[in-house]
Amino acid sequence: MDSSRSEPRQGSPEAEDGNIEYKLKLVNPSQYRFEHLVTQMKWRLQEGRGEAVYQIGVEDNGLLVGLAEEEMRASLKTLHRMAEKVGADITVLREREVDYDSDTPRKITEVLVRKVPDNQQFLDLRVAVLGNVDSGKSTLLGVLTQGELDNGRGRARLNLFRHLHEIQSGRTSSISFEILGFNSKGEVVNYSDSRTAEEICESSSKMITFIDLAGHHKYLHTTIFGLTSYCPDCALLLVSANTGIAGTTREHLGLALALKVPFFIVVSKVDLCAKTTVERTVRQLERVLKQPGCHKVPMLVTSEDDAVTAAQQFAQSPNITPIFTLSSVSGESLDLLKVFLNILPPLTNSKEQEELMQQLTEFQVDEIYTVPEVGTVVGGTLSSGICREGDQLVVGPTDDGCFLELRVCSIQRNRSACRVLRAGQAATLALGDFDRALLRKGMVMVSPEMNPTICSVFEAEIVLLFHATTFRRGFQVTVHVGNVRQTAVVEKIHAKDKLRTGEKAVVRFRFLKHPEYLKVGAKLLFREGVTKGIGHVTDVQAIAAGEAQANMGF
Repeated sequence: MDSSRSEPRQGSPEAEDGNIEYKLKLVNPSQYRFEHLVTQMKWRLQEGRGEAVYQIGVEDNGLLVGLAEEEMRASLKTLHRMAEKVGADITVLREREVDYDSDTPRKITEVLVRKVPDNQQFLDLRVAVLGNVDSGKSTLLGVLTQGELDNGRGRARLNLFRHLHEIQSGRTSSISFEILGFNSKGEVVNYSDSRTAEEICESSSKMITFIDLAGHHKYLHTTIFGLTSYCPDCALLLVSANTGIAGTTREHLGLALALKVPFFIVVSKVDLCAKTTVERTVRQLERVLKQPGCHKVPMLVTSEDDAVTAAQQFAQSPNITPIFTLSSVSGESLDLLKVFLNILPPLTNSKEQEELMQQLTEFQVDEIYTVPEVGTVVGGTLSSGICREGDQLVVGPTDDGCFLELRVCSIQRNRSACRVLRAGQAATLALGDFDRALLRKGMVMVSPEMNPTICSVFEAEIVLLFHATTFRRGFQVTVHVGNVRQTAVVEKIHAKDKLRTGEKAVVRFRFLKHPEYLKVGAKLLFREGVTKGIGHVTDVQAIAAGEAQANMGF
């Protein structure tokens, strides 16, 4: 190495698994080396479920060497050939110069490789949208998914509301789903150019499903249900620049932390206030995030380069919390959020999904509808296994603890038909003429071989987050476990008579209405008025079907 140069900087070494690949250079490889590179690209794409990031000019140990222009051009040409061979597209994310004292400038290029999905398996990321009432959640989603800016008086959000009272009051009470697509070249695909949802799905290789949760305190139960049952990959917490952390913002932040959902923050309405007000809100957020209870590392995103870094860091470390400042009216910095969402890789790796797919089928029922000419339709998430059209499953538990047989007639994912559903994916299943009255939210559809266990009594290790008086035997709370939501009574607190705020204990609960399907280890959240607590299920007292009514005291 020439002594006049300064030492090259060191990045972090390349990981064996994951979807990031370091390459020093790819100049005119031999046929054998080219085949090897293609195989390696397939592996990286599989790890990232259809997308990978290549960093050209970086050694495997993370040394940032950089390439001269001629070599970089040749390397990108080779990368293009490799991508064509596996049926993928490439887009340059960013270039940066390596600061050496050499005469020729040397660069590092970061490239996103995205495979056009085969067998309808577009990459699907579920993002829960949280934030205080009137912080601009529905407006931001309207702008992202419709592709037109807001007029400052709520035109963008009217496209999202589901109920008449929401349009009249301008407030969301239900949970609505909105989709934003990215094609294999990283371009936004949304409802602009009057596309339908089906067309968005067909031309996208990556879908972001936004779960718009209610911000108003009155609808907190809906918000909790959205976070526990829809299994979002991450959450977007929206904070209005002019009000800062207000109302339910702290509660929503606490819910995301308690349920271990990684989140990023968007400060909206920056067009309404002075720069100093925006800075004050950002500082307030940074203070809260650094507190001992949060332990987060805030990262303010001000450029495209920051957005790329934020997306990669966010996926690798759940402690990083990117903060965006934008306006849905002027469109300021909206592109940075789109860059972030485009690059954001799936937060679960392919190995975990493979393991889940090998288990027996289990589908959580979150929504129930009746659709003309289709019959009964259920919406929810496949938590394990694989579900195909025509599968015979059993659904339950009913009030008397039984499971009923049914057949899956057809499957839709993000409003377009789909033949096979894999673990972790959300979908709606048509059940033909199955009687809707027999179904309720909180049920599960499982394969008959599973022989599912149900319970009305279970134990959980809990932490009491807040309680006005003391928490003791006989106290009634609303328990949320996944898609289950039911009132339960505290039967026993082990080794203690009562609990105070901040204390931990193992508690035995009994459901008041009907038995439920619970699993040991499932996250649990309970509330009653101002009382709140979190924990996980440690023991389930299984009961056989038919015994349920006797056990519930009927």
